[in-house]
Amino acid sequence: MIVMKFGGTSIEDIPSVKRVVEIIDSRLEQCPVVVNSAMGKTTRKLLDVARLSADGMEEKAFLRLDEIHEYHFDMARGLIPDFENSDSRTTLERYFEGLHKLLEGLSILLELTPRGQDRILSYGELVATTIIASTLQSRGINARWLDARDFIITDERFTRARPVDDLTCRSIQEKVRPLVVSGHVPVIQGFIGSTRSGVTTTLGFEGSDFTAALAGAALDVSNIEIWKDVNGIMTADPRIFAGARTVRNISFEEASELTLSGAKVLHPGTIEPARRKDIPVNIYNSRQPDAGGTTITAHANKGTNIVKSIAYNMPVCIMNIVSNSHADPSGFLRSVFDILDREGIVPYVVTTAGTGIAMAVSASEDMEHAIEELTRLGTVNIAGEKATISLVGENIRTTRDFAPVVFQNLEDVNIYMVAQGASPISLTFVVDESDIPSVIARLHEAFFKDPDPDTLE
Repeated sequence: MIVMKFGGTSIEDIPSVKRVVEIIDSRLEQCPVVVNSAMGKTTRKLLDVARLSADGMEEKAFLRLDEIHEYHFDMARGLIPDFENSDSRTTLERYFEGLHKLLEGLSILLELTPRGQDRILSYGELVATTIIASTLQSRGINARWLDARDFIITDERFTRARPVDDLTCRSIQEKVRPLVVSGHVPVIQGFIGSTRSGVTTTLGFEGSDFTAALAGAALDVSNIEIWKDVNGIMTADPRIFAGARTVRNISFEEASELTLSGAKVLHPGTIEPARRKDIPVNIYNSRQPDAGGTTITAHANKGTNIVKSIAYNMPVCIMNIVSNSHADPSGFLRSVFDILDREGIVPYVVTTAGTGIAMAVSASEDMEHAIEELTRLGTVNIAGEKATISLVGENIRTTRDFAPVVFQNLEDVNIYMVAQGASPISLTFVVDESDIPSVIARLHEAFFKDPDPDTLE
């Protein structure tokens, strides 16, 4: 048994879906469970529509919704025989009627709550999996559509819900395993789940990877396949540095560190369920299914290169807080981190000195309330337009004087903060956003000049 997850760009148009069907067909002997994201950029588009409705721009919102409707129905007509008279058409119409009613409600309330946002965004996955399951069935594949909300059981942290492990595992085993055993190909949604009381939640953007890992771990599959529009984990973001190479194999620890450092190839939650069950995770390119991709395992080949990959995160800002009181520095730090925890803000880099603390945090966070709370503790200053750079690799832990080697190549670059030691396999530092391309190019030249063919393509 295997799990196969296909991202939005892998099913963004009719030729892409046909490729995915061929890939699934080629894996039928391995008893696949299929996980699908929303098609193309549908999730982002639904979020835009919801915000327009909540801002009182009802007419514009409904025009955008019509575009989403037309996109999916054009896809379905090109993939499902006799679509106009099919059950799939009825199901899709019902979903879009539901969306329309939700948007009408938002235009009256003029407020988009996290709970409401999750409900609206869930339709992207529901629509996509309806089309994919019907397409597979029309090609003679014994596919069965399932609602992930019946077995991905989460807490109530809407927009970033966390699965309740025991309930989710047991529910997947009860709802999904029997279908696979009986020769079906389950088709389920990524990204979405529900609370114990049945309220729709989402796992955060790119959460379909997480769903695939949860399903794989619960079913004890032999392999988890993540199909995207890239050849796997790269030595750097190819959009920033064209000379990036594919990393053939990487450890769970390295992959986890990369996702937490900003690499967008996997959802941060993906690695832990697979690591816990020691299930290999393979990342493949759905546009080039014969390419090697990346294999993530517990004990990957370390290779001869010190660094496996360079990740970056932006936009980032540096937040400096100086305490109003010099009497209790430990109490000050405790209060700062209590506020960050309540606001859901996780700093990438932290440094402390006396009664002051500096942190690099995501500038995309809604920090207004957090800053208001922190101002009660002391003076707060924000420096924006920054980014973090992280070098990750198992060999860093055994390399002496690694940091000096890094910064020798960046002598003319402003380095604002540095973090090494919290993780023995990474080094992270903060630079100006504008320096990202040149910094990555220099570091790539320094650490991948002689690539190990056993670990890098």
